[in-house]
Amino acid sequence: MKLHELRPSKRSTRPKRRIARGIGSGMGKTATRGTKGQKARRQISPGFEGGQTPIHRRLPVKKGFRNINHKEFAIVNLSALEKHFDSGSEVTVETLKKAGLIGDVKDGLKILAFGDVSKKLKVTAHKFSKSAEEKITKAGGTCALVPKAEKGQPVKKVKTSEGK
Repeated sequence: MKLHELRPSKRSTRPKRRIARGIGSGMGKTATRGTKGQKARRQISPGFEGGQTPIHRRLPVKKGFRNINHKEFAIVNLSALEKHFDSGSEVTVETLKKAGLIGDVKDGLKILAFGDVSKKLKVTAHKFSKSAEEKITKAGGTCALVPKAEKGQPVKKVKTSEGK
């Protein structure tokens, strides 16, 4: 089959309506507009509601859109880890929930680098900012990523970055 051989299937297209071309066309006289009234006498927009504030003006304006693939992480700063955990302790989603630092985990836990860490902590999270990972390892702690389980695949071992 070639491009110039493409045709719509039989009876799938209809001829164009020829409005106001005499009574023989079946669409003469009032030209399918009915009798009398504003719609019969002039062209009005499809959104016209007879003077009432139209629906597109009654509804609130919401700019932009929400990406369906957007991931929302529970965020914890290093300053909070420094304040709530002792040196040598293990920081996980469960321990953070017990400490009251996070509520809903949503799509995961992310550690951000606001503040400083002087304690040796073993932190396990879904994501780390680069500078947060550097600060934790500089203080002698470790950063471990929570493994992602893909469909039909077993969970892989935890990936860690050891401090010096």
